[in-house]
Amino acid sequence: MRPELPQFQPRDPDYADRVRASFGLQQAMELIGAELAVVEPGYVEIHLPHRPQITQQHGYIHGGVVGMVADSAAGYAANTLTPADASVLTVEYKMNLVAPADGQRLVARGEVVRPGRTLIVTRADVYAIRDGQWTLCAIMQQTIMAMHGKMEREG
Repeated sequence: MRPELPQFQPRDPDYADRVRASFGLQQAMELIGAELAVVEPGYVEIHLPHRPQITQQHGYIHGGVVGMVADSAAGYAANTLTPADASVLTVEYKMNLVAPADGQRLVARGEVVRPGRTLIVTRADVYAIRDGQWTLCAIMQQTIMAMHGKMEREG
């Protein structure tokens, strides 16, 4: 079910370690229990198990949390293609919630649509998985800004 992706060449041979280290600095992802499952050039997956603490009044995973994992998955997909001395920041995103996030876990698949030196266009699809059935619950398009020479803070 994995989409066929364009072939991108990372500018940093250590991109995967850099992205994983950056993800480890995101306390928000730790708070909701998200894990960085796949890191490839131009593609990232974030997995999120269902927990009562991240649900809304109907028992579905909250739309704000769906937005968090979509934003991070697509943002880190962009980060796989930046040079080692750059970090990334979301400029904007538009997300459509197309079904309730009613699953035992969510999988957010972020991918680069168009890489650029400063602006990178990405997208993310978020699936709710219940009993092996994948249901698309959100579609997001995003613009990321590569901040050259600006490293992340370490804590």
